[in-house]
Amino acid sequence: MALIVQKYGGTSVGSVERIKNVAQRVAKWKAAGHDVVVVVSAMSGETNRLIGLAKDIQAQPDPRELDQIAATGEQVTIGLTAMALQAIGVPAVSYTGGQVRILTDSAYTKARIISIDEDKIRADLNAGRVVIVAGFQGVDEHGTLTTLGRGGSDTTGVALAAALKADECQIYTDVDGVYTTDPRIVPSARRLKTITFEEMLEMASLGSKVLQIRSVEFAGKYKVRLRVLSSLTDPLLPVAQESVSGTLITFEEDPNMAMEQAVISGVAFARDEAKITVHDVPDRPGIAYAILGPIADANIDVDVIVQNVGHDGMTDLSFTVARGDLSKALKILKDQVQPHIKCREVTGDDHIAKVSLVGLGMRSHVGIASQMFRTLAEEGINIQMITTSEIKISVVMDEKYLELAVRVLHKAFGLDQA
Repeated sequence: MALIVQKYGGTSVGSVERIKNVAQRVAKWKAAGHDVVVVVSAMSGETNRLIGLAKDIQAQPDPRELDQIAATGEQVTIGLTAMALQAIGVPAVSYTGGQVRILTDSAYTKARIISIDEDKIRADLNAGRVVIVAGFQGVDEHGTLTTLGRGGSDTTGVALAAALKADECQIYTDVDGVYTTDPRIVPSARRLKTITFEEMLEMASLGSKVLQIRSVEFAGKYKVRLRVLSSLTDPLLPVAQESVSGTLITFEEDPNMAMEQAVISGVAFARDEAKITVHDVPDRPGIAYAILGPIADANIDVDVIVQNVGHDGMTDLSFTVARGDLSKALKILKDQVQPHIKCREVTGDDHIAKVSLVGLGMRSHVGIASQMFRTLAEEGINIQMITTSEIKISVVMDEKYLELAVRVLHKAFGLDQA
């Protein structure tokens, strides 16, 4: 008998019929002798609807009150899922994040998990029940409801698996695993049987929407065995078959990798990027902190950063943020930073995209960057910014070239070949 945590996303619980399918799948794992904890998202589109209601009242909704509203979607889903299990004879009980006592900090709309009290869940499991927990939410030390940010249900699932020391955390979604890139852009993209945590972390941080980055960080930190599967398959597929399907995220390199060739695992991309440039700032120590410190204080994540070579005692500094944070970041820079550092101007561009190559093979193979840049140059695609790590190369470009770039890089590195 194993302890399994299963997380189902919004598409997987997007209708009453799909919730019934989830119940059938969970019941199958329970009948096979496993203890099962289920984490669910709100029904597909529900969180957007709730946020839309809030914005009809306030253009910039109060974060604390927005959390109160946005978290209600999961509360509906956990109740429906518990009822669907009970209807087919499986004892089940549902809990909100606060009832389980998923303790978070007070960073409303972007809260981080501090601890989880798993005693209540263990008591229910010992009593033979399936436990359904609302994803995406918790409570702070004052008992105020918080949410973990978009995609936070993945984080809830992995965090519960870590707290419970589960044998596996299964992330059910509308795709059947992790692909070399988005099959909607490249139909020849292949599903990976395995991918390492390092590679998956890079893929998630660089725009892959299969898993939320914080869930991958959690899984890597606490050594949670993670598998991505499809919830759209036959819910009565035998457990023995389903347990080896999808993509397994491992702690070791795939032993079947051909170690003598350059290995790229995938091409990731992000459309929701924006670039900010601070022009003609004094080229002196501390200037980067003077610019980026207030941005960090506002809880805005900064990604690619490039500082140009100084000239006549001045330089330019460019960086990227999430597109949704652009207006907020520009206001901070123009109101707080520009008067202080006396820069010439601050500009923003929300028509950029980021395309990245990810692969452990970069550690031991040369020429990958040059091949990437040559491939893009042959298509007339101009690179605006570049950033690298041991196992990834990311480039920022005009958004109109994104899909072309993904297709030609996928082909250039042989990712469409089995």
